Amino acid sequence: MTAHVIPTLLGVRNMEDAKRFYTDGLGWKIKNDYGISVFFESDGASPVGLYGREGLADLVGTNPDGNGFSGLVLTYELGSEARVDEMMAQAEKAGATILKPADALPWGGYGGTFADLDGYIWRVGYTAQGNDQPSAK
Repeated sequence: MTAHVIPTLLGVRNMEDAKRFYTDGLGWKIKNDYGISVFFESDGASPVGLYGREGLADLVGTNPDGNGFSGLVLTYELGSEARVDEMMAQAEKAGATILKPADALPWGGYGGTFADLDGYIWRVGYTAQGNDQPSAK
């Protein structure tokens, strides 16, 4: 098995609020909206989709009432420290909870974290380590 996960599905409590957060709040574009699930345009990266939390839990055979830190952090790499600051401000304006404001990181990078409306943790960062680092715009 190779390390190739596609797509990432986020189980959400309120589909309309979640769609609004990612589209109006973060500026993502919807590629497909199937009603019970939504997939965003990925621009060549691993796609992200939303699925009703109850339905997704049923689909994978688990309880939808999870809580606490799951050990999962989604990472969004950007091309500059300024873009990290912009994305963090954009997420906060859209209703995200800032968990750790953007700041210099011990290994020389720069980043911060926020939780979306359903508590999914996003690490937004920038690293100047090499020119081959994948990043969003």
